[in-house]
Amino acid sequence: MENQIQSQNQYRIVGGLGSPYSMKMRAVFRYRRLAHRFEMRNGQIRDEVAHVRPSIIPMVRGPEDADWLVDSTPILYELESRYPEQRSILPEDPAVRFVSELIEDFADEWLTKAMFHYRWFYATDRSFSSYWIATDQVAGPDASRAAREAFAQAITERQVGRMPLVGCTAENRPVIERSYERVLDTLESHVGFGRFLFGTRPSIGDFGLFGQLKTLADDPTPQWLMRQRAPTVCHWVRQMDDLSGISGDWLASASEFPSAVTGLLEICGDCYLPFLAANEQTLRDELEQVDLEINGLRFSQPPFRYQVKCYSRLKSLYQQLPDAARRQLSTLLEQTGCERYLAA
Repeated sequence: MENQIQSQNQYRIVGGLGSPYSMKMRAVFRYRRLAHRFEMRNGQIRDEVAHVRPSIIPMVRGPEDADWLVDSTPILYELESRYPEQRSILPEDPAVRFVSELIEDFADEWLTKAMFHYRWFYATDRSFSSYWIATDQVAGPDASRAAREAFAQAITERQVGRMPLVGCTAENRPVIERSYERVLDTLESHVGFGRFLFGTRPSIGDFGLFGQLKTLADDPTPQWLMRQRAPTVCHWVRQMDDLSGISGDWLASASEFPSAVTGLLEICGDCYLPFLAANEQTLRDELEQVDLEINGLRFSQPPFRYQVKCYSRLKSLYQQLPDAARRQLSTLLEQTGCERYLAA
């Protein structure tokens, strides 16, 4: 009876250990000390959530929720509205908060290309990751290795077939891999135990990066690269997984940003935001391919409507900033190449 009462007061997170957004969500629940249980989407749970649309993970349901919540970023804001005083992940200063939100969006929508690329481009990673996913999905006492291998083959074929849709092609490989390397180099100079982007407590931006880096730190090729190139980042990712014992303070203002934040904004300014602008223009012109130059290299993929919403949201957040906060950020955003896209 005690266990039943306890479970009724918990949030349920349905996800997967190989899902960057599931790992991001679980880490936030742990940090914020919100009662929850993490459940793999397999077996009976898969049947229970089969009706949920869109069929993406994580799915979150609170004790009083009639329906499942989906899409990690909106869920995080819903939790903020429900528990504003309980270890918030949104910085108090408006300018600092906006940059944190921009970095989270960059991680969710651009760094995820590196996650998807490394996982499904290289044969070693395809073999490792597909069987990892299979062992999580094909579960239970009757699950055989043959059944897992068959599932792994099916998931590989499906995901490899989707690579061009998200821009993870051989032609785009130099842009994507260079972006990942730049993120590692930028973070290596700053992060560490109790050291985050916006102070001594983690923000929504830190958790956005963590979700993608957690997967990149597990898959063979990006893991090797992270360990060789940015060992501090590798251990920071391990620490980020459970920060329930960490307390700290925010930066007082944007004037205190570390170089790592500036470096991430530079990547946003010459990779992510130009892509968002080109994606929006491509859909407006009713064309079939987004084509642009990123750091002197051609990048091309089919347009994606969801990322038009992301771009509109970022521009709206920037325009809604108090005048003082926008003035405080304007020089930095201009120098990093972001301002022209956010003020468009």
